[in-house]
Amino acid sequence: MHKKQSYWFRFVRETEYAQQEPQKNDKLWSLIYETVGAAAAAVVIIAVVFTFGVRLVGVVGDSMLPTLTNGDWLAVSSITPSIKAGDVVIITQPNSMEKPLVKRVIAKGGDTVDINFDTHVVTVNGKVLEEPYIAEPTALSGDVQFPLTVEEGQLFVLGDNRNNSMDSRYSVVGCVEENYILGVAKYRVFPFGGPSKNTIQ
Repeated sequence: MHKKQSYWFRFVRETEYAQQEPQKNDKLWSLIYETVGAAAAAVVIIAVVFTFGVRLVGVVGDSMLPTLTNGDWLAVSSITPSIKAGDVVIITQPNSMEKPLVKRVIAKGGDTVDINFDTHVVTVNGKVLEEPYIAEPTALSGDVQFPLTVEEGQLFVLGDNRNNSMDSRYSVVGCVEENYILGVAKYRVFPFGGPSKNTIQ
């Protein structure tokens, strides 16, 4: 009788284990499937965002000091309803430097820009610009004559480091076609912190 009970007990235990094992395997495969699916979805979302929404762009040179420094990395939004004066933009228009430029928009199509290199005053449509972002007063002139009326569909851009910047004051850059704007710089993502804010202003 004792052997019969022992055999029956062993039979019941083995049957329960055989029923539980597939359930454990099912849960494990389900977890793996969900994890892989979530990772794949995250990769797709990141790819879409960086392809159509945000790009990372490195800063080369000192023309945007003190706002940006050489080696900074920027989050650039390529989805912008409209570019406005004061925006920091990435320019892909062909130029003699053969590289993209990072500059600040000063005026748009239809605006008239004037720069007095003696008083260092920049005016747009007769209004003096307040420029807390510049490194020093605008003293360096180029070969472009002022006052200058910007043509429709173009932008007049300057570097914040006014006396060490190749920009719209020079005919090799000139006014920039809006369709050559890669995007507007929104944030400095590296290095984070430091003396200047990470939000581009």
